Amino acid sequence: MHSRIPLVLLLLSLLVTGSLHITTAQPVGICYGTFADNQPTAQEAIPLIQTVGIQRMRLYGPDHNALQSLRNTKIEVVIGVPNEQLQSVASSQDNANQWVQDNIKNYQEVNFRYVVVGNGITPAHDQTSQFAQFVLQAMQNIQNAISACGLQNKIRVTTAIDQSEILIQSCPPSQGQFRPEVRQFIDPIIKFLVNNNNVPLLVNLHPYFSYVHNKADIPSEFDAHGNSGQTPRLEYATFQRQDPILQDGPLGYTNVFDAMVDSVHSALEKAGGSSLDVVVSEIGWPTDGGDAATIENASTHNTRLINHVLNNGTPKRPEKRIETYIFNLFDENKRDSEEFERHWGVFDNNKQAKYQINFQF
Repeated sequence: MHSRIPLVLLLLSLLVTGSLHITTAQPVGICYGTFADNQPTAQEAIPLIQTVGIQRMRLYGPDHNALQSLRNTKIEVVIGVPNEQLQSVASSQDNANQWVQDNIKNYQEVNFRYVVVGNGITPAHDQTSQFAQFVLQAMQNIQNAISACGLQNKIRVTTAIDQSEILIQSCPPSQGQFRPEVRQFIDPIIKFLVNNNNVPLLVNLHPYFSYVHNKADIPSEFDAHGNSGQTPRLEYATFQRQDPILQDGPLGYTNVFDAMVDSVHSALEKAGGSSLDVVVSEIGWPTDGGDAATIENASTHNTRLINHVLNNGTPKRPEKRIETYIFNLFDENKRDSEEFERHWGVFDNNKQAKYQINFQF
């Protein structure tokens, strides 16, 4: 059992430069999901992430308490237009203008990075298909409103997709491609991003789901390659392999993160989006409530993830660091699906770190 580590011992800092031959490293951000009734307030949460040196945060919606606390902090903020607000924003430019006024212009001291229009939407999924028809127009209306404010060179408009929901094939990565039934949805979005100076596509990736649900990203036959106490599948999911376990033509993969990101790169290339970067807008590992959901595994995954993305690109794009946001700041006790969904926090709700993690130089 790991003891809880006092906040003062949690050392989070940032890699600020890359080598001469590789793109400068991106700070690793944190997601701030608030589907809970027992978390610290935003007025407590924002100083917490300042104290530990986190410089980027993803908000899933316009939380005005959080935005108020983010004023003058220099934290780069990714703000979402929630799925349930898309129809309103898409139906009227005036509504989009008002959304930007209420949540962007009224917080001019907040350092906004992206507006993410919709999260995890695909016409192929029953839970989000009703929103799919509104995403592109909502993006366009928000872009118009941002441009009208003269902020188009500072705040970029995009959306976030779920890798597992929108790809029909992802392993091997070179065969990554979008599902045929989502092409009418995703192709115009890709064109929008390309035409707006190659705004990155945000992608939610979850190696944990691939591991526990035996998805194709982590093939079951990997376990035949083991020679240690842990299964090769778990090692592959948590950055513990030193040698490639997946060979895709000339490219070798030691971890599923790289493979999942490169599967999206491949899909984008097949859909006219080869110029787009991928931002991993959600990735983490739960600490309780499911198979392999332990503090030890979460610590290993997130620590090694940070080290990896600060120092490496992917095999397909080795010179490009992957901007990444770890899910989640705190646990969310109101999630009513599987138990592990409630335990993704890096911090306990008493603001103590669950494990030591370094966003190191």
